[in-house]
Amino acid sequence: MKILYKQFPSLAVGLCLLAGISVFATPIPPSCQTSGIALGCQAYSFKEFSVFEAIDKTAAAGGKVIEFYPGQSYGPEKPGAKFDHTATDEMIAAVKARLAKAGIRAVNYGVVKIPADEAAARKVFEFAKKFELYGITTESVDAIDTIEKLVKEYDIRVGFHNHPKRANDPKYLMWDPNYVLSVVKDRDVRIGSCADVGHWFHSGLDPVDCLKILQGRIISSHFKDEDSAYKVVPFGSGKVNLPAILVELKRQHFVGNASIEYENDWKDNVGKISQCIAFVRNLDAK
Repeated sequence: MKILYKQFPSLAVGLCLLAGISVFATPIPPSCQTSGIALGCQAYSFKEFSVFEAIDKTAAAGGKVIEFYPGQSYGPEKPGAKFDHTATDEMIAAVKARLAKAGIRAVNYGVVKIPADEAAARKVFEFAKKFELYGITTESVDAIDTIEKLVKEYDIRVGFHNHPKRANDPKYLMWDPNYVLSVVKDRDVRIGSCADVGHWFHSGLDPVDCLKILQGRIISSHFKDEDSAYKVVPFGSGKVNLPAILVELKRQHFVGNASIEYENDWKDNVGKISQCIAFVRNLDAK
């Protein structure tokens, strides 16, 4: 299909949109799936720990993929060093070795600022290329032209992430799926949404409706369940309708990653994340 894309780009894009899936970049193998979805952790769930510990904790919880985030501690081997797209080749090699040992696949990176300056933005894409990532997650709307150019060059997807609606910041629009769609709809099909379903719920929206608005443009997702006070809780014990979300993603033939972002019990949440993964696994058994 890549040959077809190069020879007949308009045809390839048309087929992609008709199917509701994309055919570009490094695919996530079926072996990374749990109940039909590539499920793992957003490393931010383990922000109190090093990137190596985040990998190990993802494996311990039963996840199969990980999404890195910029600025996580590298580890005691390099005190004060952060793991992000400025990492040295030595650091990247060590992280790759730990991924292989743990049986975890790195699939995404974010939420990261992508500068409009091409040379600076290229560092983010080079980092993603070294890990053969499926995608990058950002909110850098101002850099959309640079992002599109590099998406085409590197063949790596970019998803625009949504934080909750901000009462004190009316200029923040990313919470609205219609706004995200307006940003990406006329762009390369590898540019779309990183659908944070918990943040949509926090914004007073129905996540399933939001997914439908962005059909064909869902690059990745951040999964969380929240109670009525918007506190993160294990899947199935809150107010976010994750079974319906999973049904909708499968209806759309979603092939990206879903990262569990457990923003609670920061120092001891592996057991809670394991419950979340078991919840998804058990849905197919019902």
